[in-house]
Amino acid sequence: MKKVLEWVNKGLNAIFHFLQFYSKVVLVAVVVIVSAQVISRKFLHYSIIWSEEVALLLMVWTAFISLAIGVAKKLHISIELFYNKFPKPIRTFSDWLSYLVTVFVGSALMINGARLVMATLHSTLPTTKWPSFFLYLMIPVGGFFTVYCTVLHMFFPSAARVFADEFADPAPKLPPKEEEKQ
Repeated sequence: MKKVLEWVNKGLNAIFHFLQFYSKVVLVAVVVIVSAQVISRKFLHYSIIWSEEVALLLMVWTAFISLAIGVAKKLHISIELFYNKFPKPIRTFSDWLSYLVTVFVGSALMINGARLVMATLHSTLPTTKWPSFFLYLMIPVGGFFTVYCTVLHMFFPSAARVFADEFADPAPKLPPKEEEKQ
């Protein structure tokens, strides 16, 4: 059973890393498409008909992939002004509450996103004539990876280290104490 879980985890990590790379490519594509549309409209007096619809689709995909990446790398907004002054039990409770809320939000995205995909299976986007579910496809995917990454952080923190940036500083350097300076 442990081997199966390791293979599943490796497969999900590979998909997650592909989505990270994909989100970078999509962001560049959006910039190129929107820039081409602006240049075309301003200087050539011609509008690229499909540009707005494709850019919107790619931005929706990027948003939900980025949500999962932010959760995996713990980049979500947190207020730490008083957090470090709280006693350890309150910090632990706060961390677990944060994890549970994140799992709830990810689950809601996964379930309702899947419903939205199913509801739009038979309709098409107006300009490109692509299936409408393409627009919403990354909502359940982003929700799934949000839940997956949060569960890893909750129960398997050593396995969650796979999401750390390879160039990031693992621990911030604190200024030396007065005694150490002398």
